[in-house]
Amino acid sequence: MGKLRDVAIGGVGVVIRLTVRRFRCQDPACQAVTFAEQIPGLTSPHSRFTPLLLDEFDAIGLALAGRAGARLSAKLGIAVSRHTLLRRVRALPESQSATGPQVLGIDDFALRKGHVYGTVLIDMTTRRPVELLPERTAGPVAAWLLAHPGVEVICRDRAGAYAEAARLGAPDALQVADRWHLWNNLCEAVETTVARHRGCLREPVAEPAAPATLDLAATEATTSPLAIRTIERHRMVHELLDEGATLTKIQRKLGWDAKTVRRYADADNPSQLMGGVTRPSVLDDFKPYVIERWNAGITDAVVITAELRDLGYEATDRTVRRFLAPYRKQAAKIPAVPVPPTVRDATGWLTRHPEGLSADEQQRLKGILARCPELDDLSGLVTDFAKMMVNLDGHLLNAWIPRSASPSCPT
Repeated sequence: MGKLRDVAIGGVGVVIRLTVRRFRCQDPACQAVTFAEQIPGLTSPHSRFTPLLLDEFDAIGLALAGRAGARLSAKLGIAVSRHTLLRRVRALPESQSATGPQVLGIDDFALRKGHVYGTVLIDMTTRRPVELLPERTAGPVAAWLLAHPGVEVICRDRAGAYAEAARLGAPDALQVADRWHLWNNLCEAVETTVARHRGCLREPVAEPAAPATLDLAATEATTSPLAIRTIERHRMVHELLDEGATLTKIQRKLGWDAKTVRRYADADNPSQLMGGVTRPSVLDDFKPYVIERWNAGITDAVVITAELRDLGYEATDRTVRRFLAPYRKQAAKIPAVPVPPTVRDATGWLTRHPEGLSADEQQRLKGILARCPELDDLSGLVTDFAKMMVNLDGHLLNAWIPRSASPSCPT
């Protein structure tokens, strides 16, 4: 008598008890010795499961693999271990095709991050992997493409190796970037731009109303040696541009770095180079603490600086004293300001869907865009690009690209 497990009924496991005949082999050389009687469509040699139950194991194993598949099976009334499910998946025959998929996705994956990488090839129509290659170089991918003709579109990232593999293995295929890599590339450009304007992320600290102080600040903004030099350099570059000189010629004539020349050339007026907000200071990250201590009655810059040392501040008390000087004259309290967002925070606010932002995040982003016209332009570019991706308006990309390269938003 034998036991055979079948699919569950009503969430309860089913066991079929069979009484079958066993035959003994008369050949002394036979290693099997005995043979059990088989019932066509129900039993197979050495199996403890019906074909119908084995088919369920295959489906669950392919969908969820080991641990998750075993948990689901238990809920369905089928007691099976994760090892059994994995053995069934490994035993399935591989589907071999002489031709490649029409739309092929290529990307790398890490077997051991930082050390060992491979390449995964995916049929973008069925969204199923078709091959795993041991390296992420051009050779194996090109060889696979040559052995599997018929690929019409190759979807890849910006890796030069995969571009070379596509050129060698499928020269007629159209190479495109998938939506994830397109958006990821945009987010990287947005983060770079936000980092350039990190000074705009800080909410300005209200200065005490002192006309003399304000007049002095306005005078220093235009008569300081740095401001005078900036104005003079801006004038020199734009005079040469008006004469028809190229940026390369201006660089050679003035002996400046190419990036410096481009920065002055892109600025419509010198004030854009000097900035509309206070230049970054070593004290910026510590100003909320300084304000808190000042409002608590601790007015000695030396004492505050000593406390800042424990927080990682490395500059002198002179910077603290200079920051507190306008308030010391009038013994005024400093309005508390929130801790400025990081570059990563601001990048997330710009690239996430507006409905996914909290009310506080929307308000802080609105303040940043109001303080920085460049980031305001960048926000519009991100919104337009997202609409193009969602609505599949690829024909609008040619008009979007020149806007993204404009001087006001150097993405």
